Amino acid sequence: MSFKVQVPSFDVPFGVQLWPLFDQAVATASQGKFVPSQFQFIAGELPFSTLPPVIAAISTYYTVIFGGDFIFKKFGIKPFVLNGLFQIHNLFLTSLSFTLLVLMAEQLIPIIYHHGLFYAICNKGAWTQELVCLYYLNYLTKFTEFIDTVFLVVKQKKLTFLHTYHHGATALLCYTQLIGLTPISWVPITLNLGVHVVMYWYYFLAARGIRVWWKEWVTRFQIIQFILDLGFVYFATYQKIVFTYFSDLTSVLPVCGDCAGTMLAAYSGCAILSSYLVLFIAFYIDVYRRKSSKKSKLVKSVKGGVAARVNEYVYVSGRSDTPTPPTEVQVRSRKA
Repeated sequence: MSFKVQVPSFDVPFGVQLWPLFDQAVATASQGKFVPSQFQFIAGELPFSTLPPVIAAISTYYTVIFGGDFIFKKFGIKPFVLNGLFQIHNLFLTSLSFTLLVLMAEQLIPIIYHHGLFYAICNKGAWTQELVCLYYLNYLTKFTEFIDTVFLVVKQKKLTFLHTYHHGATALLCYTQLIGLTPISWVPITLNLGVHVVMYWYYFLAARGIRVWWKEWVTRFQIIQFILDLGFVYFATYQKIVFTYFSDLTSVLPVCGDCAGTMLAAYSGCAILSSYLVLFIAFYIDVYRRKSSKKSKLVKSVKGGVAARVNEYVYVSGRSDTPTPPTEVQVRSRKA
């Protein structure tokens, strides 16, 4: 397929129309079994498109990780290293996150430019075929990310509540927004993809033995992400509640207009994203701000250490880890 390079504009943000290239590449790779331009989200006809398989997958996730952790401890099984697979896993997820983020930006920039931000988050016209396809692909990655915790189990690292809760709840959140037809979905999804590009790249570098100065900023970005998410979601939910339950008062209440999507999607979005913000702030304070915190001292010792094994998860997003004493891998600074 030939493509035309243009001067970047609001209609063609990257100078090249990426969606047709993506469409052809995926269709060719899947031998025509999955064609993005022909995608339709139909409950019951796609993997994880109804609640029972979603609940089953999440339940299996918790059974495997907690059951596996118990077996490792009960029978004294030695931790696995799997550093090569760990690097591949993180490189794959950072690349996939970047690809989905760029494709979504290509779709969203023209919508926002021509119709405005309120239209983009509340009007059903912003629930386009291309974006729904990308939302679904992003949704599927949430089940792939369950492997994050499997690595922690086989490496025998501590399973924190934040980490295990976050993975299961995010898969459920994405499901509720897909079936709820919420145009505002792009806000938390694009912000999350942006964070994941940085986060999984950090994990990849750590597995390579490269120490970077911006580790703490990964957690900060996550907190900023949830603050922005909730600003948009609370605003949209308020609009929907007013038009659903207090339509007689729209002339006196400060409102912009109704928001598309179901009330279930609105409530679940508010609840789950609010819990994330509270948990991540508590995590950040515990790790980086409490001088007496063991985790905080551990982080500082890793920052100032000259050599350590850093081919494990470190404290950045609820993934708890204790670095191995400095013996094998010399830490390389990004500045060097």
